[in-house]
Amino acid sequence: ESLWTSSADGRVRLRIDNSCPQTPITVHQMFKESLEKYGSLNALSSKKNGKWEKITFSEYYCLSRKVAKSFLKLGLERFHSVAILGFNSPEWFISAVGAIFAGGIVTGIYTTNSPEACHYIAHDSKTDIMVVENQKQLDKIMQIWNRLPHLKAVVLYKDSIAERHPNLYTMEEFLELGSDISDSTLDDIINSQKPNQCCVLIYTSGTTGKPKGAMLSHDNITWTSAHCSRAGDMQPAEVQQESIVSYLPLSHIAAQIYDLWTGIKWGEHVYFAEPDALKGSLINTLKEVQPTSHMGVPRVWEKIMEKLKDAYAQSGFMKKKMLSWAMSLSLERNLNSSNSSDLKQLWTRLADYLVLAKIRNALGLSSCQKHFSGAAPLNTETLYFFLGLNITLYEAYGMSETTGPHCLSGPHIYRQHSCGKPAPGCRVKLVDKDTEGNGEICFWGRTVFMGYLNMEDRTKEAFDEEGWLHSGDLGKLDKDGFLYVTGRIKDLIITAGGENVPPIPIEDAVKKELPIISNAMVIGDKKKFLSMFLTLKSVLDPDTSDPTDILTEQARDFCQRSGSKATKVSEIVATRDQAIYRAIQEGIDRVNSTATNRVHCIQKWIVLPRDFSISGGELGPTLKLKRLAVLEKYRNEVDSFYKE
Repeated sequence: ESLWTSSADGRVRLRIDNSCPQTPITVHQMFKESLEKYGSLNALSSKKNGKWEKITFSEYYCLSRKVAKSFLKLGLERFHSVAILGFNSPEWFISAVGAIFAGGIVTGIYTTNSPEACHYIAHDSKTDIMVVENQKQLDKIMQIWNRLPHLKAVVLYKDSIAERHPNLYTMEEFLELGSDISDSTLDDIINSQKPNQCCVLIYTSGTTGKPKGAMLSHDNITWTSAHCSRAGDMQPAEVQQESIVSYLPLSHIAAQIYDLWTGIKWGEHVYFAEPDALKGSLINTLKEVQPTSHMGVPRVWEKIMEKLKDAYAQSGFMKKKMLSWAMSLSLERNLNSSNSSDLKQLWTRLADYLVLAKIRNALGLSSCQKHFSGAAPLNTETLYFFLGLNITLYEAYGMSETTGPHCLSGPHIYRQHSCGKPAPGCRVKLVDKDTEGNGEICFWGRTVFMGYLNMEDRTKEAFDEEGWLHSGDLGKLDKDGFLYVTGRIKDLIITAGGENVPPIPIEDAVKKELPIISNAMVIGDKKKFLSMFLTLKSVLDPDTSDPTDILTEQARDFCQRSGSKATKVSEIVATRDQAIYRAIQEGIDRVNSTATNRVHCIQKWIVLPRDFSISGGELGPTLKLKRLAVLEKYRNEVDSFYKE
């Protein structure tokens, strides 16, 4: 057997060696082991009419079997997919587990996807059954159903059916369909599954070309759930039942491995947030649940920081004074813990008790022992802000192709700015290193995926001759084996003069220097000099989460200090507000003064009329900057920088 395959029914050689000798198991075997230990514990909780409804692990397992039988009744074929299109919910989890029990492959689709993007995934993965949340998502599928030859049925789980259609079922109707399928029929299918076969498909958002379906095996899922989570210090329920809030898109590997699969492995209690979590309701859920562990992507932590800074800007003199005293003590202790006097430590503990504990409580993080950040590197400002609140953000690093985390930080493995070390049994090497030790990060281990579905060429490109997976990311290792991700090879700007410029450090420096700036993006690939797009911090529309024209409290604060009366983005951009443009130029001059050389300096910049957003096409589903999309959208502005 080869280390990779590009066919849904393929098998791969598992990367078992002395560093990771554990016997491979299937998803069903993992669930069965947990069922014996945690059967009576609560597994899933979701809000119905303002009350938390709970499901135990025993009920979860039985429902998953019921769902599997109904999938079989509807004609789910081996290695065809069940596609789930909806916000995180018990139905999402149970459909995913049931699809695998029934011998299918589960694939999530982002709720923000267009009908065409849904069609691409459903067609590519031979979707037999779609599970959709509501009428809005159903409408997308209705537009493409006649172009999906494999699609046999659609199950709707939140709304009632407005208009009847053959092969369209509510969740209640669907659950009864498989009642005549025997346990032994299902068990035969379950027992025929092998750990080196595919059970999950994760579509990468495809910054270039078509989305690629990363195939993950049972072993990828079960091994990563068991070993990477322990590296991050997630506890088994017999030691302490972890409680977490599920809110990040489950079609993304980070949320799926952290919420769904690790949840089963260690008997965690998963609470589901409301669908508008990222529009502001997340904090309410956190306050109710008080999770023991919480994961966010950098933009989520940044948003929490901005919200707190806005509240801070509105508070009175005394409150501001107390907060800045407490935060500076906490930051100092967290940055150099070893060399502070007993008196200083006493003051720090007092500050934490009097001030910081209240803030953590207001965020719903007072019981939280582990705060994780993944999917992109954190900037220094965010890292230090949370250290000031006595919250250490543990960074993890990996990709869809490594089943999520390959390197992790945690309470026992931590260095600022590092994403930690490879999980036990995982390996990392750097190739094509430059003089400073930066090279392309490559992965080896049981987290490494099977290959891209139906894309043999792209699969071959991903691996080198020895079978190492190439990430496309740049990083360096310190003498103790901690990994630091320094950028994307594709994001690296190579100027017309052949100079390599990593954009992220410059962008972070500008944002740190200018608290009015929300997004900064360096431009300059194949150009004579660097220029920059800037967007201003604006209030988000509570319903759509789109940026409005109104400046945030923090941005208005900046305007006042700079001598401007502006309260809206349009007022600043339309009039090229002299005070603000001068303040921005001064900030950029300060950043330029620290540049390695002239090539790394920003020569020209422009403030765009609207902040970046998912709906605007500049950010991906986990709020990552889509650089190529921005360049395409604002092509005229780019051209204006470089007109002779």
